[in-house]
Amino acid sequence: MRLTVNYQDRLASLRKRFLTLQKEKQSLMTILDEVELAESVYNSNAIENSTLTLKETEQILLQMEVSRDFSLREVFEAKNLATVMQYIRTKLSDLKENTDTMLLLHEMLMTNINPAIAGRFRNTDEYVRIGSYIAADPKRVNQMIEKIVEEYSTDLSMNSIEKIAWFHLNLERIHPFVDGNGRIGRVLMNMQLLKMGFPQIIIRNKAKKYYYQAFRKYEDDGNQKPMQYVLYLALAESLHKRIAYLEGTEIIELSEFAKKSDESINTLLNRARRQTIPAFREKGVWKIGKEYIFQKRSTK
Repeated sequence: MRLTVNYQDRLASLRKRFLTLQKEKQSLMTILDEVELAESVYNSNAIENSTLTLKETEQILLQMEVSRDFSLREVFEAKNLATVMQYIRTKLSDLKENTDTMLLLHEMLMTNINPAIAGRFRNTDEYVRIGSYIAADPKRVNQMIEKIVEEYSTDLSMNSIEKIAWFHLNLERIHPFVDGNGRIGRVLMNMQLLKMGFPQIIIRNKAKKYYYQAFRKYEDDGNQKPMQYVLYLALAESLHKRIAYLEGTEIIELSEFAKKSDESINTLLNRARRQTIPAFREKGVWKIGKEYIFQKRSTK
């Protein structure tokens, strides 16, 4: 199953605006990526049950003193993931969507955490469980990864979101690593988006239920549409955020916007979550370009 043509057209339109606007404002895009780094790291690690808060993640990445003790593993999980995320942005043109890249990124992710498993796929009797089923036999991992990499690079029948959703679902189904599969999978997702001219996205911890449901739906009946929709929402939000900054509009909190709107804050929040208004989150707070108020009024 596929996203509707309407969703595809929305993304195509937003991408076109984004690419046009960013041409002469690359420094702004760099700053946005840097500011968003801690939020990206926090959410990806939180999905994997890290106990770090967003504020603590920011403090660790900025090498500031934090208010409580936590394990060295969680410190390295934050620092290493930030390093990997920065690496794919700075080295994007040199990176290929292949096993060598996956192993390199995994080695970076596992540095000072578990050197014994860093930079390699599962082997011998390293079986892992994913929910209610056992992931691929270690002996078949290399072959299965090579197969999805080849299909991703050669299949011309799928659009961008379909390809990335398909690859992510199959990568996580194989679960090629002993540890770090989810984080590497989400990093690769962003690498693929960047190569297609899209901005990076954040799969948010608060949306983890829908993210996991998408995996279960694929496992149950092969339905890829739930994951496509998860990606669509995250990508639309990322595009709306960057377009708002690139256009230089004043950005206000959605709660402030609600005071000037004929819609309630609850209605606006629901529309924001469905991305039917150009709203986006910063540190968990929904915001929107103030100019949208006037755009909306002018269309009445």
